[in-house]
Amino acid sequence: MKTLILEDDELVGELLETVVAGIHQGAAVSLARSLSEAQQLLDSGSRYHLYLIDWQLPDGSGLDLVKRVRAGDRDVPIVMVSGRSDRESVLRAAHHGISGYITKPLDIQLLHERLTKLVPAGDSGHGSADEYLKESLNSVVQLPTDIDPIDVLDLIGRQQELSPAQLAERWREDAALTARLLDVANSSSFRRTGKPVESLRDAISNMGVAMALNQALALALDVAGKIDSPDLQAQARAFHDMALQVSREAQKLAIRLGKSPSLFQQAGLLSRLGEMAVLKVLNQFTAEGGSLNGSEVEQCIGQWSQDYGNRLKVQWKLPLSLRDMIGAVHFLPKDSTREDRLVMRAAALIAGGQSDSDECQRLLRRIGLDLKPSTEEPQHGVRS
Repeated sequence: MKTLILEDDELVGELLETVVAGIHQGAAVSLARSLSEAQQLLDSGSRYHLYLIDWQLPDGSGLDLVKRVRAGDRDVPIVMVSGRSDRESVLRAAHHGISGYITKPLDIQLLHERLTKLVPAGDSGHGSADEYLKESLNSVVQLPTDIDPIDVLDLIGRQQELSPAQLAERWREDAALTARLLDVANSSSFRRTGKPVESLRDAISNMGVAMALNQALALALDVAGKIDSPDLQAQARAFHDMALQVSREAQKLAIRLGKSPSLFQQAGLLSRLGEMAVLKVLNQFTAEGGSLNGSEVEQCIGQWSQDYGNRLKVQWKLPLSLRDMIGAVHFLPKDSTREDRLVMRAAALIAGGQSDSDECQRLLRRIGLDLKPSTEEPQHGVRS
């Protein structure tokens, strides 16, 4: 499903994208931040299955886009998003044939409910899982998350008491939310400063606690984000646990080296994002009527995880240093001298039970840790 979001506030636009991607599987979203930008998309021949349009824009009124779309299509869903809540404004927008009207500040639950009713359920219409993965590669992919909407709503009710540091600590082991918040914060940061945001805490500070909580709620309401198939769910849990182990081992090594552990921890947490993305898309494939057997799942993971991982690292605008650290978990060139990459590769070997291997011991010596790392078993499933 192709969606056009016209919203000049980039953080609100990213939030709308999160909601849309959570409702419709394989959504391809175009974000326009001005009326002229949206008009150019239509001039180029682009057509969409859903429009979310802000009313007041820097260069005009969103109603002008509504009129243009309605002149050629009387049925496509159009939702007006506006800070205007008076009856006259709602009636004026309704006169132009909108399908729904949502006021700001956004009520994520209400928006989710309204869009779910407007957007029909997906129908795969695809032959093989391989074809489906190929077609979905450029769509919006959000990793599966275990976040409970009730927990997020509780946090929203206490948001005045919460700091970015507290939220970052609470969410530090959730790969899906970490990835999405880094993505949103980097979109904003790149436009303003040209520099990336590297830590979860900085990402939350960048967008503000309230917006971070709204993003979390949008992800939590993403029913499609939950892996339904027991086989795929088991695979997703295994890859999540692998990433969590690498994250914890990298954090330990960073602390022993006197370094701030947050970036190392995040690199480990995101080290299996390609596999998790493939499993999410395969779950969508089965939900839309596709069939899979165990060997096909393994084949798809082997063939597509690197492509999806590389695509997401760019799509989410992850800093180059973080991308390189993630890559080092899987492969480290022999001539690599960057300490952060050496740490990540060593952490991956330790997490994989290879702490006594020649490669691991060599890496530890190169970063100045001659002693074997602690064999203490990390605690699983502990969350603040």
